Amino acid sequence: MSPLVIPLLVQQFVGEAQKATFYGTARLWTLMTALLVQALMGILSDRSTSRFGRRRPFIFVGTLAALALMVVIGFSAGMEGMTGYWFLFAMLILLQIASNIGQAAQQGLIPDLVPENQRGRVSGVKALFEVPIPMILVSFTIAKLIGAGNMWGGILVAMGVLALSMILTLFVREEPLKESPSAFNWAPFLRLALMTALFTAIILGVGGAVKYLPDILQRSTRLSTTALFVVMWAAGLAAMLVAVALGVWISVRISIGGAARENPSFTWWVVNRLAYLVGAINLTTFVVYFLQARLGLAKEKAAGPAAFLMLFVGVFIMVFALVSGWLSDRFSHKRVVALAGIVAALGTLIALLSPSLTIIYVGGCFIGAATGMFYTANWALGTELVPKAEAGRYLGISNLAGAGAGAIGAFIGGPIADYITVHVPDAPGLGYVLLFAIYGTLFLLSIVALTRVREPARA
Repeated sequence: MSPLVIPLLVQQFVGEAQKATFYGTARLWTLMTALLVQALMGILSDRSTSRFGRRRPFIFVGTLAALALMVVIGFSAGMEGMTGYWFLFAMLILLQIASNIGQAAQQGLIPDLVPENQRGRVSGVKALFEVPIPMILVSFTIAKLIGAGNMWGGILVAMGVLALSMILTLFVREEPLKESPSAFNWAPFLRLALMTALFTAIILGVGGAVKYLPDILQRSTRLSTTALFVVMWAAGLAAMLVAVALGVWISVRISIGGAARENPSFTWWVVNRLAYLVGAINLTTFVVYFLQARLGLAKEKAAGPAAFLMLFVGVFIMVFALVSGWLSDRFSHKRVVALAGIVAALGTLIALLSPSLTIIYVGGCFIGAATGMFYTANWALGTELVPKAEAGRYLGISNLAGAGAGAIGAFIGGPIADYITVHVPDAPGLGYVLLFAIYGTLFLLSIVALTRVREPARA
């Protein structure tokens, strides 16, 4: 839904001039909603005493609600203008609530059911089914339907997969919680809510400043296309870096307090993770708009190439996620994470070199390989930096990094792409070239944060 259906609907409602801005707004609020709902529903499912099990009732209810909302979103395609956009916005918020009711419970199945000495292997299988395999399968199914103008067909296939997954999960043998849980402790959730609110405020603040900067510059002096490109690249990059740095600093201080001073490497690890993911997640977020502008494709026609690009990226993520585990154990996690940043930046540069689909596919392969290396090695590094007795508390901040990455890159980056597209009409695709150049630079700057991480010595 996110990389294919939703961008096309937003484009239909708001038009070409503001599509990235309004899509970025939707991404910000839906991701922050998902973060809070997933945390709350995870706590509630932990405490559930239902005779049907702790997790399955949440998965069943959340999935049914999500299926109903996907139908409503499909019907919203017949609406027009800002009425259609705000209706879609409301439905997306509700869809995030529904889907995260199920996802929060689903994430508890592995610790509930899998023996401790097998969780690593099972988690690896889970990771394959969460990222690369869906990207590969979507390119052969849903994307072909949407690319042919059959959006309803794509939505129905997605609904079928979701329903089948839910039905399979209902056959899980789950033991009900027999003992009544202790008194509800709101403190962890309230801390997360405070972190999310402050993180959102930071993104809104720096994003708002970036929106007004170009108009101020254009009033004071008439900038050439090259000068405007450089200024907006620097402003967008600075805004995203400020959001990353402040967001991480506040999140770490609220979550672990004074312990952050005793373990500064953990804070820099989160900065490295968030900076990299801002680039990686948002390259996918805006891929349909990028291909439309860069290759001159019609709206739905970009869905096919976008899906094939995700196919290549998914295959390389899968292969290198497996290979990098061996590499990082042999040469150190930190070195593999640094290599991932360099390869991702190189892949972005290749994708921007020429308005050629073949060249873009090659760049996507580099980015997929880098992201596969990053996911494995960065997480392994993080597990070595946190106290074993408080690993859940520390690593929980990584959820905020994942959601925050999508929000920062989309909300701040969307208006930048729109501004350049509108004010430099004689250079088609320049707005998204600029935006992707910012993401590519963030890959490199994530390595700077990594230099402040002290990797524990190995036996």
